[in-house]
Amino acid sequence: MKVIVGLGNPGREYALTRHNVGWWVVDHLADVWHFDSWKKDGDAHVTSGTVGGAKVRLVKPQTFMNLSGEVLRHYTRRPFWSAATDLLVVVDEVALPVGRYRFRPKGSAGGHNGLKSVEAHLHTQDYGRLRIGVGPADDAQRRVGVLSDYVLSAFGKGDAESIRSLFPEIVSATELWIADGMASAMNRFPGKGDAGNLDG
Repeated sequence: MKVIVGLGNPGREYALTRHNVGWWVVDHLADVWHFDSWKKDGDAHVTSGTVGGAKVRLVKPQTFMNLSGEVLRHYTRRPFWSAATDLLVVVDEVALPVGRYRFRPKGSAGGHNGLKSVEAHLHTQDYGRLRIGVGPADDAQRRVGVLSDYVLSAFGKGDAESIRSLFPEIVSATELWIADGMASAMNRFPGKGDAGNLDG
């Protein structure tokens, strides 16, 4: 089973914030793939279906961001399931400008609390991630405390539209990841250009 986890914070006050673009993406995937309604499963909302013959589960953790990895305990105990090939985490990325995205097969958490939690529960950095650009955050905004305010602020209308304009391409790229793996998705869908070294 392929597991796609969208990172975000529960609560209506966070729904339109930069930190919740992971939820935006998995909500869209559920819609276009015609999956069943979301249902509660422990500390997450989940929906499942098939994509190109492959079983896929979409997951939205209902913990706050810094505890997101807890929802993966169930999957790590499954025989033959591997985070390196079967997990994709969709996450906001301040180092990428709005309108860009990036697939990566592994790397550091890069200071993102959600990815830190995922890594802590998997005990590895080898898992796929789809980084959605929510920047640019300048040097002043990257200071501790200030960056938190930035990612927890809402997008302006134009930036929100730019994010959503990526969705058709992201759907195609994610379907390729499901079918052929991360290398194929990265090669065919480079994410609207290169914004520097984002291997983390």
